Amino acid sequence: MNAFDIAAIFLTLTALLAYINHRFIGLPTTIGVMVISLLLSLIAIVLNALGFDTLIDYEKMLVGQLDFTEILMDGMLSMLLFAGALHINLQDLRRYKLPIALLAVVGTVVSTFIVAGLTYVALQWLGFNLGFIWCLLFGALISPTDPIAVMGILANANAPKSLNTVISGESLFNDGVGVVIFMLLLGVLTSGEIPTAGHIGHLLLIEAGGGISFGLLLGAVLYYLLKSIDSYQEEVLLTLAGVLGGYALASHWHLSAPLAMVVVGLMVGNQGRSYAMSDNTRHYVDLFWELVDEILNAILFVLIGLEIVMVSLNSNLLIAAILAVAISLLARLMVVGGVTFNLQKYLGLPKGAWKVLTWGGLRGGISVALVLQLPAGAERDLLLTLTYAIVVFSILIQGLTIGRVAKSVTASQLKVL
Repeated sequence: MNAFDIAAIFLTLTALLAYINHRFIGLPTTIGVMVISLLLSLIAIVLNALGFDTLIDYEKMLVGQLDFTEILMDGMLSMLLFAGALHINLQDLRRYKLPIALLAVVGTVVSTFIVAGLTYVALQWLGFNLGFIWCLLFGALISPTDPIAVMGILANANAPKSLNTVISGESLFNDGVGVVIFMLLLGVLTSGEIPTAGHIGHLLLIEAGGGISFGLLLGAVLYYLLKSIDSYQEEVLLTLAGVLGGYALASHWHLSAPLAMVVVGLMVGNQGRSYAMSDNTRHYVDLFWELVDEILNAILFVLIGLEIVMVSLNSNLLIAAILAVAISLLARLMVVGGVTFNLQKYLGLPKGAWKVLTWGGLRGGISVALVLQLPAGAERDLLLTLTYAIVVFSILIQGLTIGRVAKSVTASQLKVL
C-alpha cells in the first residue's frame, strides 16, 4: 500500500468519524473523533480475544505502516504550531511573560526530575527494573503540555482570559524546551556519555536561541512580502510556504523548528495582521489556517486513538499506568503550585489559578511521538504504555472537564490581585 492510499484511508476515516461525532455525539471534534477511534480499537481488541482477528490485524497493518513521529514532528507540527500562535495576542503574552517563562522553562525542568524520581520508585515497587535514565526520558517527554491538545480544547473551556493566555503561551514554548531536554537525555542513553555544562549550554543556545532568532528573521521576511502586495491568494500561499519551508530549514540547520514556528506565528498574527494585510486578506488567511488547524487536529487525534492497538497491557502494567497518571498530575500540581503560591503578587494571576493551570496541563501527540523515538525494546514498550495512559486520561478526562474547573473558580477567586 503506497503513501497516497494510506493518507486517503485515514483522511476518509477521520471525515466519517467527525461526521458521526457531529451528527450523533456532539463532543468537541478532537475529543469526539478520538473517543470513536478508541472505541473502534477496543472493539478490535475484544474481537481478537474472541478469536476474530481480521479487524485488529488490518488496523495494526495500517498503523504499522505509519511513522507517527515523522508524521507529527516533520509533517503536522509546523502548521499546527503556526495556526495556534496566529491568534495569540502579543500584548497579552507580554503581560504574562513571567508566569509563562517560569512554567515553560523552569517548570518543565523541575517536572522532568519530579516525574522521573516518582516513576522510578513506583516502578521499582511494582517489580519493573527500569534504569533511572529511562525515567528521566519519560519525565522529559511527559512534562511539557501539548500545544495541540491545549489550544484545541481550551477554545471551548471558557477559562478566564488571563489563564487562557498563560496556558496557551506556556504550551507553545515548553514543547521546545522539553524536546531539547529529551534529545540531550537520549544522547546520554545511546552514547553512554554525560554531557558537560558547556555542551548543554551550547545546545540550548543553538537550538532554542537559534530557533527563536530564525523565527524572527523569517517572520520579518514574511511581513515584508505580505505588505508588498494585496492579493489574498498569493498571501495565503506565502504563509503556507513560510511555515513548511521554514520548518524544514530550521530542522536541517539543527535549530528548534517548533520555537521558530511559534515566533513566526506570533509575528504574522500580530504585526502582519495589523499592518501587512487588508481586511479581505486577513479574512482568508484566518479562514485557511482555521481549516488547516481543525483538519490536522482531527486526523492527529484519530491516529492517537488507533495507536492503542500497539500498546501492551496486563494487570501490573495497568497499575503502573494508573500510578503514572497520578504522578504526572502531582508533578504538575507541585510545579504550578510552587509558582502561583510563592509568586502570586508578582504574576498578576487570579486566586485559584492553580486549579485551572494544573488541570489544563494537557498532554497529547507530541508525548507519543517522542516516546516512539526511544530505542525499541521492553523499556520503550513500558514507557509507551505509561505515556499512552497519561495522554488518553489527559484528553478525555481533563479535556472534557477543564471547562467545569474554570467555572468552579468563583468570581472573587478570579479577581486579579
